[in-house]
Amino acid sequence: MAAFASPVKIEWPSEWRIPFIFSSPHSGRDYPEEFIESTKLEFTKLRQSEDFLVDELFACAPDYGAPLLSANFPRAYCDANREAFELDPHMYKTPLPDYVMTVSPRLASGIGTIPKVVGAGQEIYAGKLDFEDARQRINECYFPYHHALRQLLEEGRKKFGYIYLLDCHSMPPANVSKGGSLFRASDQRPNIILGNRYGTSCSPRLFEEAFTRLEDHGYHIGQNSPYAGGYITAHYGNPEKNIHALQIEINRALYMDQENLQTTDGFCMLKKAIAGFVQGMSANYSSLLTA
Repeated sequence: MAAFASPVKIEWPSEWRIPFIFSSPHSGRDYPEEFIESTKLEFTKLRQSEDFLVDELFACAPDYGAPLLSANFPRAYCDANREAFELDPHMYKTPLPDYVMTVSPRLASGIGTIPKVVGAGQEIYAGKLDFEDARQRINECYFPYHHALRQLLEEGRKKFGYIYLLDCHSMPPANVSKGGSLFRASDQRPNIILGNRYGTSCSPRLFEEAFTRLEDHGYHIGQNSPYAGGYITAHYGNPEKNIHALQIEINRALYMDQENLQTTDGFCMLKKAIAGFVQGMSANYSSLLTA
């Protein structure tokens, strides 16, 4: 029996007016009961790797004429921003098939397609898994997400001649502090980090426009470090084929209490700023292909 009635959702605009797609692969928060029972972690700990409410932060996208794709399944259950079968062999009872990627920097950190850890290295499972369970999750969650994303990209490129994919995420602050305070000079990470795979996944103008508009809202913006863009940005971003992908990572300290998974007063302020950013990008998209 499938764990999800629908693993993905697409919020459509009344009319697709601008060449943008917004993607949120890590904000899913529909946790299957069987998965919760299989973990040794408390539920709030299990949720530490969520891109908490990022889909809500970008919920304005359809209002400005662009679709918003997001996952219903949680990242701790299956991570759509990885290779299809990027699995840690030490997590499984039996040897994995030859087609499985078993070595990568992400796997070394415990964050493959089926993650081993959440948060600061907290292991999810008390025992080893069956590969068939992993295969089922990937078939039911991962592939539907990428099928929906590919369809959107193809439809958007046909409609406009080119398409901009903004892949939206959140990141923990370097020092997670109770209360979810705003960025402080002592923190090691900016408010927002833009990743374009070091200049390869989108046009310079898209990157520059996003950087400037977010900076104009008062945020400290970083570039590519430590997040240059994950699998989605790298795999789909292809400017030569008129597909431009840019990853957006938002510091969770701007809007939430990481420990208690509650929004702070900064949430409404951030959501309003993102709406201004999306509105500005949508009003100026015709200039983004130049230079």
